[in-house]
Parts: sequence; structure tokens; C-alpha cells
Amino acid sequence: MLITSTKNERIKAFQKLEKSSERKKEEVFIVEGLREIERALANDFIFKEVFYCPSLVPEQEVDKLFNANVPKTAISHHVFEAVAYRENRDGIVALARPKFYTLDNLPLGKHPLLVVLEAVEKPGNLGAILRTADAASADAVIVCDPKTDIYNPNVIRSSVGCVFSKPVVCCQSHEAIEFFKQKGILTLATTPAATALYFNQNLQQPLAIVMGTEANGLSDVWLQNTDMKVKVPMLGIADSLNVSACLASVVYEAVRQRMT
Repeated sequence: MLITSTKNERIKAFQKLEKSSERKKEEVFIVEGLREIERALANDFIFKEVFYCPSLVPEQEVDKLFNANVPKTAISHHVFEAVAYRENRDGIVALARPKFYTLDNLPLGKHPLLVVLEAVEKPGNLGAILRTADAASADAVIVCDPKTDIYNPNVIRSSVGCVFSKPVVCCQSHEAIEFFKQKGILTLATTPAATALYFNQNLQQPLAIVMGTEANGLSDVWLQNTDMKVKVPMLGIADSLNVSACLASVVYEAVRQRMT
């Protein structure tokens, strides 16, 4: 069956999922694009339903991706345009079940490297940071006091599917602080008020790199409970970096030290 109308009840139900509250209620999230879907499948995410446009992606290719238990529905190009988010569209959008990690079931290596974000608001920033965490092979990303849905379509898009490759935990700041103390994990925060430079510190030990918002930086809760405060040298007229660029600088210094 080919759905050709945006007034179809299944299409209208899908469009409601643009709202985070609807996604949470239905316990699903939207994945668009072959690369992102392949990465979700590679990391054992469970798919509930798939919509595809035959004029953009062959049915045979869709069948190769998903087993027979996943419902697959063909939709017209007109309908696909109405439900798609991306500009460079390859004809497939799907619904998947989220994974929920907690601090209690978080898998950690012998010398863990963790990325911690406090009150991140912009999906694009979160996605970029998830991409960096994946590239640096961080153990996990911990989002404290979250203000955005980690499975927001823009997070998935800007992370190019890297949101699927690493455990992401959402919790309160005080819970994360206590967790790090119990596990003997050093916490490191960047702040312009620090005197120490990040690349002069020992980042080989179990480490959590903590970043705040671009507008306000880290709250006093973190600044008062962080083991090490460092700064990134700013040698031009700008007084700060984008949070994802700042994180990339620090996390790759930790990677460099661990590789030498």
C-alpha cells in the first residue's frame, strides 16, 4: 500500500511526534537517513516502524535493513516531504525505541573518560558534543539537569548518528557529583577564572570533563564540587569558545596523553 495523503491517520500520528512530549508519551523517537538508521541498527536499537519513499530509496534496500517483523510502509514523495526534517533527504524515516542508561548500569573502562554537560539547551551543541565523544572514544556522555531531549531529531542529525554509539545518561547534577566521588573519578571543569591551563594537567587518570552552557557557564554547584579547574587560553579578541569546540580541545588532550 502506498500512502499518498498527509491526511492519512498514520501520517498525522507521525507528525504529532515532532513534539518531545508526544515522543515521550509514545516511547519512540524519529530517525531519518540511511546512515543514521544503519548506526542505530549497528548499536542494537529496536525499530518500531519504517516509512520510505520508493522514488528515493528502493524497496529492496529497505528490506535489507530491517527484518520482517518491522512494519514498512511506502509513502509518496509529497507525503515524505511533509514528514522529513533534513534537507538532503534519502527517502527513509523510521521510529525507534529509546535506550535509557542510568549511573548504576553505566559500563566503565579501567581508566574511564567521561563527558559531562550541565543544562545543555541547544540540540545542535549536544549533537556536536556526542560526535566528539564518539570520535574520542569516551566511555559515556552524562547530561545533568537536561533541557533538551537527547533523541531530538536535530541531536541525531548533528551527531550524524553518534548519539547511538555511546551510552547517554540523564541525571541531576548532585547525583553525578556523588557518583564520581564514589567511583574515584576526577572531575575537571573549564572556567575563564582558572589559572591552570588544561594541557599542563594529568588527564590520564579516570576523568570526567564537565562543561556548562555557553550563556552562563557552569553553575556554582559544579564549580564548588569540581576537583580541578582549568582554562583554555584565549589569545584573540574572543573571550570564550563554543562549548563543543572547548570540549573537543580538552577531550583530545586527554586522548593524546593516553596514547603516549
